[in-house]
Amino acid sequence: MSGSPTPAARVGRAVRVTGPLIEADGVPDVAMGEIVRMGAEGISAEVVGVDGARATMQAYEYTGGLRVGDPAAGTGQPLTGLFGPGLLGHAFDGLMRPLSSAPLWLRPDRPGDDAEGTRERRWTFVPAVAVGDTVGEGDVLGTVPTTGAVEHRVLTPAGCAGTVERIAAGEVGDLDAVARVSGRDVHLSERWPIRRPRPVRERLTDPVPLHTGQRVLDLFFPVARGAAAAVTGGFGTGKTMLLQQVAKWCDADVIVYVGCGERGNEMADVLDDLGRLVDARTGGRLVDRTVVVANTSNMPMMARELSIYTGVGIAEYFRDMGHDAVVIADSTSRWAEALREFANRRGDLPAEEGFPADLASELAAFYERAGRVTTLGGQEASVTVIGAVSPPGGDMSEPVTTISQRFVRAMWMLDRDLAYARHYPAVHWSGSFARDAAGLARWQTVHGDPEWAQRRARALEVLAEADRLESLAEVIGVSSLPGRERVVVLGGRLLREGVLAQNALHPNDATCADAKGAALLDLVLDVIDACHAAIARGVSATALERVDMGPVIRAAQDGGPEDATAIAATRERMLDAIRRVS
Repeated sequence: MSGSPTPAARVGRAVRVTGPLIEADGVPDVAMGEIVRMGAEGISAEVVGVDGARATMQAYEYTGGLRVGDPAAGTGQPLTGLFGPGLLGHAFDGLMRPLSSAPLWLRPDRPGDDAEGTRERRWTFVPAVAVGDTVGEGDVLGTVPTTGAVEHRVLTPAGCAGTVERIAAGEVGDLDAVARVSGRDVHLSERWPIRRPRPVRERLTDPVPLHTGQRVLDLFFPVARGAAAAVTGGFGTGKTMLLQQVAKWCDADVIVYVGCGERGNEMADVLDDLGRLVDARTGGRLVDRTVVVANTSNMPMMARELSIYTGVGIAEYFRDMGHDAVVIADSTSRWAEALREFANRRGDLPAEEGFPADLASELAAFYERAGRVTTLGGQEASVTVIGAVSPPGGDMSEPVTTISQRFVRAMWMLDRDLAYARHYPAVHWSGSFARDAAGLARWQTVHGDPEWAQRRARALEVLAEADRLESLAEVIGVSSLPGRERVVVLGGRLLREGVLAQNALHPNDATCADAKGAALLDLVLDVIDACHAAIARGVSATALERVDMGPVIRAAQDGGPEDATAIAATRERMLDAIRRVS
């Protein structure tokens, strides 16, 4: 992450240093968004305010030792990332410096980096075009094998098209030119301003589901490829666990996991799990199609904001190659807290709960980077953004939560009571929503499951009615309810324990295919129907409650994650058992 070399004439002096807030005088022609190098170590700071000859900057590195009078050297360039081979399977900080693990901390791996943050590596380039070929924007010029579990494609950059005048083959370096197109050199790695969205040909609006492997999401609150989703819940409700499950089992090509202000031990666990987990899609390690951007709570505060945009920029880079990418940001609340602290240091007028007035604009700029698109090269690809929200004290009315709801297409609200009852994922059916459910129902109908919407609506209706009746039963007792309503309470329990709850540690239940999830939901709904039919023919609710429903609750762990045949056998046994009740 860097700017361009600094002309000696563009050097001013620091006049104020307050944590990540730096003010400097005398940098000529300084511009908003420009990177300025501070002090002898060249600390990266971005200009966020200009008042005459004075520039206000936010530093992305530790400012200890920086003093008034230290040089402030303008680079003339915005915050820029170097995107190229070697991203997959590795962890970086917000400045895209590689991270190595220490016994207690994750730390930036500075040795071996040059002044521009470039790592000297050699790669094998396999050309896909020949001299004299005509190429357009986004066309594939060649590939770089052995860079991860997905194909790394070198593309003709935006604004470049014409005749291939030169093409490399064999071993090349990170910054080497691999082709020359109409007088313009195309390098193996590309610098791009991370705050600027990468261009596409067209944004696509028809929803296509992202399969997460988590039944409560795929069956009830699905997210479309290229959409944005938020996971919200108080401390201890399992946000990080749910996000890790999505990262492990969703059917995206590339996962970008951004640890923004979270605990260092959680990020170390993420890295360890990804390194050990076998990828069901490729047979290799899951980490080989994952990029981790870590800015833990002990790292510089303002780099939290930087890590968010770095993660989205990396995802867009792989999207342009034609891959489906998922960005998981844990958590946007820590990012918002960093924005609040810096705004307070600047003396900005605070808005609700002390957050800056532009918090909504910042969240919108992040979530709107999501999208399913036609790339410049004509391929369909997507960036899906999933952000965690950690409201203090579980207060769902606080600003980050309420503002996030405006910009996301799905909200997965985690419930403290469910989590404390060891119901995971603790996604509550009454507070969550999926705005693309109707469009995804049409997709399911076209692709062989016309009952998807009806099944989902009926199950949500049973859950809502069961919640109401359980509140009533706490006052008058379950035995005082009519038989039909006691069956509804029983059905709600079967849905919660047999379908919505999922065991992340069980090999047959850690992930669930769509067909198996549909079969489980059909099993529970058919059992509920059979119980209602028994009540109609005069069977008592007490007799039905004595029927062993254990096979229904354990059905999810029968057979493999994609095996629905065992569920069909359980369905027949349970329906027969209910019919025999007298």
